[in-house]
Amino acid sequence: MSVIAYIGLGSNMGDRTATCRRALELLAPSCRVTKVSSFYCTEPVGFEGQEDFVNAVAEIETDLSPDELLNLCQRVEDELGRTRTVRWGPRTIDLDILLYGDHVIDKSDLVVPHPLLALRRFVLAPLCEVAPQARHPILDRTAAELLLELRDEHRVSKCGAA
Repeated sequence: MSVIAYIGLGSNMGDRTATCRRALELLAPSCRVTKVSSFYCTEPVGFEGQEDFVNAVAEIETDLSPDELLNLCQRVEDELGRTRTVRWGPRTIDLDILLYGDHVIDKSDLVVPHPLLALRRFVLAPLCEVAPQARHPILDRTAAELLLELRDEHRVSKCGAA
């Protein structure tokens, strides 16, 4: 049975927008990408002194289980040269499962909804563009409601159409 999921994309190394687009292409054979937000230029959060990010959110329809989707995202990151050295540091690509239907998952390698979803403007702004009514299953708030309540003041602005 198909599930609607939301994937956050981010890059701050190399051709950031092209890398995000390529990640979407690599997801597509296993998932149906149904919507993609604009690309947003965002200042780094959590680790200063690095290049700005390009972020976006994709809505996908998938028959993959949450674990299979996580594995796919990690394979795409690996293929695009992702290395994990500094937490919240520079990266060629970052793919995060933000929501997976209305599922709540809390495992050592996968937490859904993404634990920082409700705290990050660079995630909520593009999520609201593609799915303002997407509901956080723990907080019982829509993406639009979470964005209105958000206190994060990091710079987030559209930098081009998807």
